Amino acid sequence: MKAVNITFKFQDGQPDQTHVAAQGESVLDVALNNNIQLQHNCGGVCGCSTCHVYILQGEDDLPEISDKEEDFIDRAVNPRINSRLGCQCVVQGNQDVVVLIPAQEFLGH
Repeated sequence: MKAVNITFKFQDGQPDQTHVAAQGESVLDVALNNNIQLQHNCGGVCGCSTCHVYILQGEDDLPEISDKEEDFIDRAVNPRINSRLGCQCVVQGNQDVVVLIPAQEFLGH
């Protein structure tokens, strides 16, 4: 299995960052391990919507969205068709992932 890169883009205009992800790591894990601010009020257990991100590329290699995740995304700020929770986007394939992180000045549910 090849290394998977996750490229983080930022809605607030920060420069893009690309980091290598190991199989089994979540987008949230990779963000936090690389000092990228991504809120996670529930500790990354799919118990809130604060790690809400937009998947711009690589969604096919991420786990299918669960009903529980979908319920929390409905509570997120500005949900879109490509919305996911970073804690639930676990690397499991060979496709690179591109993520857009919304502005982080809010407190979610």
